[in-house]
Amino acid sequence: MVQATITTFRANTITEPAVRRIGTGDVWDALAQGWRDFLEAPTQLFFLAIIYPVVGLLLGAAASGGDLLTLIWPMTAGFALIGPIAALGIYEMSRRREKGLPVHWADALGVFRSAGIGSIIGVGVVLAALFVAWLGCAQWIYRATVGPEQPASFTDLWRIVSGTPEGMRLLLIGNAVGFLFAVAALSVSVVSIPLLLERDVGSLAAVRTSVRAVVANPGPMALWGLLVAALLLLGSIPIFVGLAIVMPVLGHATWHLYRKVVA
Repeated sequence: MVQATITTFRANTITEPAVRRIGTGDVWDALAQGWRDFLEAPTQLFFLAIIYPVVGLLLGAAASGGDLLTLIWPMTAGFALIGPIAALGIYEMSRRREKGLPVHWADALGVFRSAGIGSIIGVGVVLAALFVAWLGCAQWIYRATVGPEQPASFTDLWRIVSGTPEGMRLLLIGNAVGFLFAVAALSVSVVSIPLLLERDVGSLAAVRTSVRAVVANPGPMALWGLLVAALLLLGSIPIFVGLAIVMPVLGHATWHLYRKVVA
């Protein structure tokens, strides 16, 4: 029985896609290709229609104070965890452009006809679970460092974070834990969802391939993670409006990074 299980595992591993080694230049090239894809088929209006309701919820949370107020930054940072699912349609647009097919923002809906949509949903559930777990950890860290009392307003929260020793501990510990969640999300999703869009190898095989890609390319993948974090932060500064450009560009670039890494 054990021998049969080992044989099956080896067979499954052999059929998984091969992973290439890439350099940091490939990461920058993928980003440049992502920008060109975005210029070919701009989707900023589509993303603005999604982002504005989210911004309204966040502003409403800031106005209400209480528990939701302390989760504004964790929810904002959580874009990096669920971004691969939000950019699913963007991958499809880059895939079509790569094949020389006509590209329009409505083509993003073609992902629902993909043979791997069930497996994609499986990976999405994992990312959603990471996002929920991150919010729970962020709330626990706040209470462990600052205490049970909740800020009355955004100004009060800013005073606590920037002007008290408890606030500094909150920033240090919170960002360290958030970094671990970001690494986990990157490892799970950096190539798994584009892979499943192209060929349904199954959720587990896709996630294993993604993890192998990160392990085989630690330097380039670290650079990619830093670029994603920096661009998402930059796009969030002007009331999140910049995300309407940043998110599709990163989505297109992710597809090209996948092409470079997975044989």
